[in-house]
Amino acid sequence: MKPIYKSILAAAALAMMATSAMAANSLEELLEEVKKNRVSEARINKEREAEFQSARADKQALLKKAQDGLKAEKARGDRLTKQFADNEAALAAKELELDQATGTLGEMFGVVRQASAEAYGQISTSIVSAEHPGRGEFLKRMSEESKGLPNIQELEDLWFALQTEMTESGKITRFNTKVVSLDGGSQTQDVVRVGTFNLIGEQGYLIYDDKDEIVQPLGRQPDGYLVDSAQALISAKSGVIPFYADPSRGVLLGLLKEKATMMERYHAGGVVGYVITVMLAIGLLIGLYKIITLTVISGKMRSQLNNPSNPSTSNPLGRILTVYRDNKGTDAENLELKLDEAILRELPSIESGINIIKIFAAIAPLLGLLGTVLGMIATFQQITLFGTGDPKLMAGSISMALVTTAQGIIAALPLLLMHSIVAGRSKSIVHILDEQTAGIIAAHAETEKA
Repeated sequence: MKPIYKSILAAAALAMMATSAMAANSLEELLEEVKKNRVSEARINKEREAEFQSARADKQALLKKAQDGLKAEKARGDRLTKQFADNEAALAAKELELDQATGTLGEMFGVVRQASAEAYGQISTSIVSAEHPGRGEFLKRMSEESKGLPNIQELEDLWFALQTEMTESGKITRFNTKVVSLDGGSQTQDVVRVGTFNLIGEQGYLIYDDKDEIVQPLGRQPDGYLVDSAQALISAKSGVIPFYADPSRGVLLGLLKEKATMMERYHAGGVVGYVITVMLAIGLLIGLYKIITLTVISGKMRSQLNNPSNPSTSNPLGRILTVYRDNKGTDAENLELKLDEAILRELPSIESGINIIKIFAAIAPLLGLLGTVLGMIATFQQITLFGTGDPKLMAGSISMALVTTAQGIIAALPLLLMHSIVAGRSKSIVHILDEQTAGIIAAHAETEKA
């Protein structure tokens, strides 16, 4: 700012000199004015030069100060570089010293982490955790998060966790916990734990979901006799109770859950199976009806045998005796023809429906064979379309092929038995009629000879 100010003053002085020169009345005055202005300008220039010299000295001082600062920073950088190198060397020496000091403790740390990981995998999925939750958190930290050497307390906790699992595996305990039902609701109930194998509740066998840490029933309970043993165990207070345990810790129960029920197997037969069922039902109904009617007829015929002199038209034997009574005056040959005609009239009502049962018994296995053929055709079509990579694609058709055969045989067996019973009853009735007719003819022939 000072040089600029001086320049302004010099310009002002020159302007005053010019003004004075215009105002001077004579050359002498002009000369005097010039001399004065010259002296004033020389003084101003001298002052400006002094200012310039002073500013130059200040700039030199600033430059020297900056150079000194740069030198100090360079020295500090060299010092820090040396200190960093020394720290790196000291750190490497400490690490070597630590490795030498720990020795085989590093191997122990690896063994502890491996044992913790194995114990966590076993304990977190164990049904014992349903009774004692939260046991796996410490083991998870030991196996995954811990980076240093385990201390004595952590080693003891690992030991206690393993020992607890072994001890609980040999106990049968009863405890109270929340059971989540299959419809989403939940209730608190008593649960019996059989070692590390099974959980038993009011619904039967239970499973422990380690991901959500909940207890819930199986999607479908196994066969009834297995569930009955579980119910007997949970209801018992003491004593020895037979029980079906799953030594695979739920694997076998999971497989039994996928086992088809009797109704599912029945419906696997499809339309052919339904037709066989209808035939079986119709055949059994006809057989039951014939057994009842033939039994009633046999009873009436036995009553008629006890009173042959008073024939009744309510039974076949009585009607035959009525024919004999109405034709006593005819010869033996005509009487025989009359009686044979009467027997022939009785046969349709006695033997009606018996052949239907026999036909159904013969058709049922054939229908089963038809279902087998249809199932195999569908199986080969699926193999053609999808290959044999997934057996489940062919399971439905194979089930139809096998189930219909079984249904046909199962239907044929009782139908054959029913046919044998009904045919035997009808033959016994016809035999009585033939026997009584032969006796009547013989007695009539003797009477004619006499």
